[in-house]
Amino acid sequence: MTPSDHSDRPDFAADSAQNPLLQLDYEPAFQSLGEDYSDVVAAAEFPQHLLRFRNDAVLTQIGLNPAQVTDADFVQAFGRFEGREPCLAMRYHGYQFGEYNPRLGDGRGFLYGQVRGQDGRLYDFGTKGSGTTPYSRGGDGRLTLKGGVREVLASEALHHLGVTTSRCLSLIETGDSLWRGDEPSPTRASVMVRFSHSHIRFGTFERLFALQRPDLIRNLLDHVLQVYYPHLWDQPDRYSRFYAELVQCTAELVAQWMSVGFCHAVLNTDNMSITGESFDYGPYAFINTYEPNFTAAYFDYYGRYAYANQPGICQSNLEMLQRPLAAVIPQAEMESALKEFTGHYAAAYRQRMLQRLGFEQIGIVESEDLIEQTLQFLFKTQVNYHLFFAELRRQFSPLWRVDAGHILSQTSLLTDEQSQAFESWRSLYHHLLVNQPESELAGIADRLQRHNPLTALVRPEIEAVWEAIATEDNWQPFYTLLKRLQTLS
Repeated sequence: MTPSDHSDRPDFAADSAQNPLLQLDYEPAFQSLGEDYSDVVAAAEFPQHLLRFRNDAVLTQIGLNPAQVTDADFVQAFGRFEGREPCLAMRYHGYQFGEYNPRLGDGRGFLYGQVRGQDGRLYDFGTKGSGTTPYSRGGDGRLTLKGGVREVLASEALHHLGVTTSRCLSLIETGDSLWRGDEPSPTRASVMVRFSHSHIRFGTFERLFALQRPDLIRNLLDHVLQVYYPHLWDQPDRYSRFYAELVQCTAELVAQWMSVGFCHAVLNTDNMSITGESFDYGPYAFINTYEPNFTAAYFDYYGRYAYANQPGICQSNLEMLQRPLAAVIPQAEMESALKEFTGHYAAAYRQRMLQRLGFEQIGIVESEDLIEQTLQFLFKTQVNYHLFFAELRRQFSPLWRVDAGHILSQTSLLTDEQSQAFESWRSLYHHLLVNQPESELAGIADRLQRHNPLTALVRPEIEAVWEAIATEDNWQPFYTLLKRLQTLS
């Protein structure tokens, strides 16, 4: 995962004929749709190429041996962009903070290529920071290095927390100096390659609706089903079943975010994936305490995308998607499917939170009571959300089942004023433990270990990492934090 420091030296050049990244069996799946969906673009040329991150786990996922892929191979493929064409800037529109914006599209990235994974599924390599396109809207098409660092950390943290997400394949510092209003400038630049199932967005369909092209909507929808939902293609009601599956996987995705305390920040429809993955989360943040009104983006002045609003916003975005899809799918069938969103979300959130609390199979009433009391306790006391679950993991003991007084007795999470709320929660937790067979205690301990990381990707952690990079060009804190996030330690 940690690259070497000499990837840009002339004597470290890669041979394109021998570069495993360039010899992959790329498939022109999205390209085959034709010129109505994208524009052919070229990458910018950069003054420098310093590989800062490479994701060897992704290499194995696409059938490559990391030991046979050099840092110079990464630089050649994803920094200099040699030997890959055409690259496609994808076209889309979207609802941004509730207002329709037709001036969107890939403005600082493109679809680099598509490859099959070891699991047989198609994956995208999508760039970010690779230069201007017809959709740059006067911008420079670049990505700040800090923005790249933040996305690497978030995508790896989410992935290892069991959240469905895109991942970063590589991050290369490019030597450019950028001016940004939300970072001390000039600031350093980077180019990133994102790895995901698809970069097709809700907004990809919304653009075609605005253009009044139902023929292109059907064509794109057929492509989505054939490539990403092939199990539905032979079904007579395949289109309705697709929408129902998208509703379910989106609801489950939001439940994953909510359970780990993740706030996406910009849930515009152009940031919603047709395959139900987390991506394009910009100024994201993990909550510090359980505060439903927490907002991650400084420009979200009215809290539209606040933490607690995420389920409702995603449900609303699915409803907006019905407008273009109605060219193919009966409206009544989509409305019926969307009514299931709340149930899908509730079931997924309940299961995720139960696992964080150590349980797997308890009654629905007991489950909902425990989760409700846990959230009330966290809200009333404002103890650190992540520390609470980490302490459950650290301190759990079979003695908790014997005497409630042992539960979280080795920490001073609470002030005296908060102790009453804690005692109420502890009494319920002890009651549920008593109702579990003694043989289940090992399973509880195991679930607490697997679902509760000891390190949380909160803003002070990110800022400390960035400070070391910005002031000393010291990348070791970044790699150390990354390893902790990947191992839940």
